[in-house]
Amino acid sequence: MEEEGQGIGEELLSLGLGVGSTRRSNAAVGKRKAKDAEERKLLGLLQAREDMLRVDPRRSGPEDKRDQRLVHLLLAAAAAVDAGRASAAMDALVELYRHASLHGDPMQRVMAYFADGLAARILPEASPLYQSVMAPPTAEEEFAAFTDLYRASPYFQFAHFTANQTIMEAFEAEQQHNGGRLHVIDFDVSYGFQWPSLIQSLCDKATTSSPISLRLTGFGGSTEELEETETRLVGFCKGCSNLEFVFQGLLRGSTANDLKIDKDATLAVNLVFYLQTLKTSSEMLATLMSIRSLNPRAVVVLVEKEDSRGPASFLARMVDSLNYFAAMFHSLHDCLPAESTERLSIEKNHLGREIKAAMGKSSHQEKVGGPTWKGRMGSVGYRGMKLSSRSVSQAKLLLKIRSHFSSIEHVSNSGFGIAEGDDGTTISLCWQDRNLITVSAWRCSR
Repeated sequence: MEEEGQGIGEELLSLGLGVGSTRRSNAAVGKRKAKDAEERKLLGLLQAREDMLRVDPRRSGPEDKRDQRLVHLLLAAAAAVDAGRASAAMDALVELYRHASLHGDPMQRVMAYFADGLAARILPEASPLYQSVMAPPTAEEEFAAFTDLYRASPYFQFAHFTANQTIMEAFEAEQQHNGGRLHVIDFDVSYGFQWPSLIQSLCDKATTSSPISLRLTGFGGSTEELEETETRLVGFCKGCSNLEFVFQGLLRGSTANDLKIDKDATLAVNLVFYLQTLKTSSEMLATLMSIRSLNPRAVVVLVEKEDSRGPASFLARMVDSLNYFAAMFHSLHDCLPAESTERLSIEKNHLGREIKAAMGKSSHQEKVGGPTWKGRMGSVGYRGMKLSSRSVSQAKLLLKIRSHFSSIEHVSNSGFGIAEGDDGTTISLCWQDRNLITVSAWRCSR
């Protein structure tokens, strides 16, 4: 019996080992099949995107129905991405790439970049497809796209001219006390395109008996960029004999101790598209508090993109961004010919980059949630200033000039408009019924 029991035990042990081995084998096969299926889907996604990148005249049909189909596919892909269902997301993205196009109508074009942004959220960062989707433009391509957008659309010019008008009026209001000195702190000086119009206004106002001093402190991303900006602006000032111009370039991350503040000069702080680049509400609050500590009398000019007005969930934020960028792409369609190389440059290296950054893994939800800008500014002691009728008239004149004197045949810019809001404390550039950017000015209330 002992030998028989031992034999049965050995058989059970052998059977157990066999079952365990079979289970492990089945599990390995299952994992391999799942991996193979995932790789096939990734290859399908890659192929669909490569097909989309080519000019495909077959991507046609009734525009309204196609746009509805595109939106449906985008929402399906976004919902799957948000829920962590990568397989379903890739299926929806493959279909979206089949209907999107970089060379189609505005909705087809904007959807191509949203598809890339969603794809980047589910792709491994080391994968070739992720690297291709998220490859940044060169510095030359980025500058060319910015310049093309500046020339083609009133977008940046509206922001810069309206902000400069507010700064000029703040300087004029204090001219009896500021000794003809104006100090502007620009938290994102970029290429310096905003400042020639202000320099020209100051130059026209300056006289031999009443010279004007302009000090511009600009924060930038690299020493090279700051040096190029300084050279560009200093060169522009050469013909202004009664204007003294000083440029101080600082790298982002520099502290308030690096700023040289003249307490008697009119101080203006320029926040054009800057606060929305910060990742968290605490960063915004710290920035606003540091600005207030520089000089409570300073005027703060804020320009914000109307791409997201507060929803914190990913899907709600994406829909808001889609509405904004769809308006931007449609406005470009009115500003530039359909096959314009400038339009493709702007969409690929500027707007498309913004879309992918907003949809990508590094996007942060906190920065679009929480209080409105009015609430944020009020929380640190600022109140909104009523913008002058001159600012409104200037903005309307800009659109009128661009509409009637466009150098491009069949381009009208007729869809743009100006809207005042919050009892005259904001001015917005609109495309049809959608606000694109809003300008406001603020003073310390206590």
